[in-house]
Amino acid sequence: MKAPNSPEYFATRDLMRELKLNTVCEEAACPNIGECWKQKHATMMILGSTCTRACSFCNVATGKPDRLDPHEPEHVGEAVAKLGLHHIVVTSVDRDDLDDGGAAQFAATITAIRKAAPDTTIEVLTPDFLKKDGALEIVVAARPDVFNHNLETVPRLYASVRPGARYFHSLRLLDQVKQLDPAMFTKSGLMVGLGEDATEIAQVMDDLRAANVDFLTIGQYLQPTPKHHAIERFVEPAEFDSYKHQAFGKGFLMVSASPLTRSSYFAGDDFIRLRAARAEKLAAQA
Repeated sequence: MKAPNSPEYFATRDLMRELKLNTVCEEAACPNIGECWKQKHATMMILGSTCTRACSFCNVATGKPDRLDPHEPEHVGEAVAKLGLHHIVVTSVDRDDLDDGGAAQFAATITAIRKAAPDTTIEVLTPDFLKKDGALEIVVAARPDVFNHNLETVPRLYASVRPGARYFHSLRLLDQVKQLDPAMFTKSGLMVGLGEDATEIAQVMDDLRAANVDFLTIGQYLQPTPKHHAIERFVEPAEFDSYKHQAFGKGFLMVSASPLTRSSYFAGDDFIRLRAARAEKLAAQA
């Protein structure tokens, strides 16, 4: 990827600073930031910039979390309107310190975006809301267009990659979204290159389809610093193509699999294809 240096990149960065907003693009050191911000596609990260978890793959700071900014939802809505986004991804840090895990802030942000940019479709990428009864219901009731929660890796690697999370809780969360609102699109993502094998990836795909997840992303893990989880291998493009073919065969409506795939990478274009795939499936069943 090229270093970010376009005028649009700097304009997007300046707007984030002006509105005091965080982006996962910056905090997670995403390799696609130059390409995405050139198109003014920024992924908003709400609930502050400090996470209460310490996942070994993630570059977001861990520590004592920030105070909630009551103006944050309004500022996100303003940013979406100014950037002219047709589709926005809103994610967050984990906030285990909050009674609702930050669910109400997600809902308020969705409401603010709808007010500022009524035609923009909204995708949320949420934490797992572990031990936060009622939190999921708050977010689903706000009716985002896509509910995304990443499993990140295979169950065997959770202890080293996502020590604060539980695989089957995350899987159940996605299943519960469909139970609450069967029409809502659900999405999840995996990283490869952490030490998993193809059989384990296939099993995760089956688990996600059992939870009626519509959209799967698979991308190469990149080690942010020497202190983070080591890269076991770089996966060849042909293997990503194989995963994509396999996932479509298992019934996913949309699959994005490539070395640089991330949850929000070309998410707007993928949402258009996702919606078209559902319409095609429904027409075939009629």
